Amino acid sequence: MKREHEIMYEDVRMLLASHAVNGFAAVVLAPLVARTSLEMNHLYEDLGFKSRTEMGRFMKRNFPVLAMEKPKEKLWKKYLYDCIGAVAPACATCDDQATCFKCIMQELSA
Repeated sequence: MKREHEIMYEDVRMLLASHAVNGFAAVVLAPLVARTSLEMNHLYEDLGFKSRTEMGRFMKRNFPVLAMEKPKEKLWKKYLYDCIGAVAPACATCDDQATCFKCIMQELSA
């Protein structure tokens, strides 16, 4: 399981770094967001944002192409993991699957 998390971390980090607006976003923020995405809460909460709106502004400022391509209804963690073809570790136990646009976990249980 640890190895799987390391792979997911690296995949998310590389995705973010490749879409970063500048070197700071690529070298500092991408690893931070990638590491935090492995946590068990919503990504915006684990990053210390008060709302999904704040998270969206942060992502738009630092990873504008990803922010532009992300479907409005899809949550950030779900979107990042969809981009790398994986399911975030928190998804299996998430109690907010109903608001997660086309959540894979919902599809599997249907």
